[in-house]
Amino acid sequence: MEATVMNDSKDLILRRIREALKTPAPVPGGHDYSHAETTPSRPKPELDNFRQWLPKVENDFNSQWSLVTKSFNALKTDFGLLDSPTQLIDFVQELQRSENWKRIAFHRGALVTPVVDSLQTEKIEIKSGYDCQDLEKCEVGITECDAIIAQTGSILITSRSAGGRGLSALPPHHLILARPSQMVSDLPAAYELLYQRYGKDYPSMISFITGPSRTGDIERIVVLGAHGPKKLTVALLKD
Repeated sequence: MEATVMNDSKDLILRRIREALKTPAPVPGGHDYSHAETTPSRPKPELDNFRQWLPKVENDFNSQWSLVTKSFNALKTDFGLLDSPTQLIDFVQELQRSENWKRIAFHRGALVTPVVDSLQTEKIEIKSGYDCQDLEKCEVGITECDAIIAQTGSILITSRSAGGRGLSALPPHHLILARPSQMVSDLPAAYELLYQRYGKDYPSMISFITGPSRTGDIERIVVLGAHGPKKLTVALLKD
């Protein structure tokens, strides 16, 4: 009797695996989203109820920007607010000189591409999968993002904006290029943005980054870089 139950469970598990394998998935870090057509439509998130449990965030830009900068400082997130594309390039080039980047990894975008093209160093472009060992040898990973969340000082990235989880986690420094207009008020607003932008064609990876990687497991002593980059920098180009 017991053996029959085990066999039935095994058959059920294998049948579900076979069904799951019929749906193609993108290569990690890649951009093959042909599987999206088989993904059922996601219902619009009902998030207003959650706001009553979260700290209130004012709607005006200045209040939100003040909250973001306060959070960045508390979280040890380095940031710069640049007036022009030239200043943005100069800002990143200065980081390269000060940290002696010899190898960088990046995911192309409207902000990233001209900056990376200006850097004289070995480059790894993340566009159709990646080798984890190659990324670990890079001093920095350069990406864009989907949103900056005023409420928590978090950065929302997806596989579309940042090329996959590895690029934001394996190099010791993660550099994010963004614009102040990408700021949203709170976490519910971030999820609403994802729904509006992607609908049923959701990215394969969604991540909220709140400061550089850290842990306080041992004697409550905070250590940076425990499970990801030791340094996080956000370079913001004014709109």
